Amino acid sequence: MNTATPLSGVITLQPLLITMGDAAGIGPEIIAKAFRDFPEDLRNCVVVGDVATLRRAARITAGPVALAVAQLDKLQDADSVPPQCIGVLQACVLPALLPFGQVSAVAGQAAADCIRFAAQAVLGGQAAGMVTAPLHKEALAAAGGWAAGFPGHTELLQAEAAAHRGVAVRELPVRMMLANDELKTVLVSIHMSLRHALDAVTFDNVLQTLRITHQALRASLGRTPHIAVAGLNPHAGEGGLFGQEEQTIIAPAMAAARLEGLKVSGPFAPDTVFMRARHTAHKPGEFDVVVAMYHDQGLIPVKYLGVEQGVNVTLGLGLVRTSPDHGTAFDIAGTGLADASSLVAAVRMARQLAAAL
Repeated sequence: MNTATPLSGVITLQPLLITMGDAAGIGPEIIAKAFRDFPEDLRNCVVVGDVATLRRAARITAGPVALAVAQLDKLQDADSVPPQCIGVLQACVLPALLPFGQVSAVAGQAAADCIRFAAQAVLGGQAAGMVTAPLHKEALAAAGGWAAGFPGHTELLQAEAAAHRGVAVRELPVRMMLANDELKTVLVSIHMSLRHALDAVTFDNVLQTLRITHQALRASLGRTPHIAVAGLNPHAGEGGLFGQEEQTIIAPAMAAARLEGLKVSGPFAPDTVFMRARHTAHKPGEFDVVVAMYHDQGLIPVKYLGVEQGVNVTLGLGLVRTSPDHGTAFDIAGTGLADASSLVAAVRMARQLAAAL
């Protein structure tokens, strides 16, 4: 295969796969826009999806230069895709073009099929990594069958990676990291109710999160990362006045992590730790990453800085997977208004992570 050299200068020998996401959402459009506006970054990228849907997206987002869409028979044909052309591997079945902005079981099944196809290709060593365009969780559930057993990308990919290794899912713990140029956060729990997320703050889960974060960032940074840990309660419990979890669960897990050589600090008050970790042009952050105790605690600070540059990274899979920091945006699907910036940022980060492996 030809070597692809993106703008960052990172060299990737194998192609990156981009799954199209929900066909009724903005996924196909932002993919077409990314190929149109950032051709250097999208070199050696192959879309895993539906050819007709991508051709519609290319028409919707047509600029001064019309993009062609070519169906590839196999992944090895990626080298033959000419400039100004989107190479697509047909990995799902859609009987017709789907209406925009509508939850559809057909779209949910197609999105799941594309994710599974891409994951198996990466796990099989045929691709450097995968970037996933947004899917719709209701559509995934509506699909029924095996696809409905997963609330989102993370859980589906975890199951595929575990099956590839021949281990039970529980033996392959994964974590979500949301990142941009200014802030990185990793979550102890992902998609569950807040009530259940509080129960998930256990010694084992916190320690496991610290280990996964340390291993992933050490590879990408080339050094031991400095991990800040957010408390669960206001003011990190204020010495036990507002909750005991910091004293009885979080701090002991951090102590165990330090004995393993991890560089961890905290637990810090959740309302200030993210500001302390933020890197700007004028002031470097105090930490490389913040471990947050639950979904919204960690994601709100990163998304507030701008979803257009946010990237979702799944840690612990044993494969590179990134995605944009937004959903399917059914309200603007089909209009050509969707911003491709977060998808491009996800492609760039996937290349960097693949090069570090």
